[in-house]
Amino acid sequence: MSRIGRKPVEIPKGVQVSITKDAVSVKGPKGTLNLKRRAGDRAIEIKQAKDEGKDVIVFERKGNDGAERAAHGLMRALVGNMLKGVTEGFTRELEINGVGYKAEIKGPSVTLSLGYSHPIVYQLPEGVAAKTDKNVLVLSGIDRKAVGDAAAKIRSFRPPEPYKGKGIKYKEETILRKAGKTAGK
Repeated sequence: MSRIGRKPVEIPKGVQVSITKDAVSVKGPKGTLNLKRRAGDRAIEIKQAKDEGKDVIVFERKGNDGAERAAHGLMRALVGNMLKGVTEGFTRELEINGVGYKAEIKGPSVTLSLGYSHPIVYQLPEGVAAKTDKNVLVLSGIDRKAVGDAAAKIRSFRPPEPYKGKGIKYKEETILRKAGKTAGK
């Protein structure tokens, strides 16, 4: 039995959850998120219940084959992320290091100057907002996957290099630095 799948997810106050055979929908103060269930996910039974006076969502799987075991913890994590997203939201911080490297926000797009001969214009996905603070680009939104995908795409334009540390890195990421060439004796 999946340890993560067995844990019930508490429904925060002010959040409405509707569960159907094909989808799970969560509506909260920051917005609405929908999750379509695939064929393998339908083997997981999702129910609303009461646990010690709190509203919770419980996940139970019907069988024990590999796909069902894999989907058990996954469904719990996805629904948990949806509940957190509509109440708190998700943020991802990117640090831009390098001489002349910068990011500018123009409407729904981010213009990046990263040492190339041309600026890179990245169109933000729907539901993801961005703001800059000196050399830090902060992406935020209610969908964890959309925020993470946007951050990964922006980082891929100029990943950090190991010698001088120039490039775009996640705020919490540490870069293993390499020593450069040393002068001959």
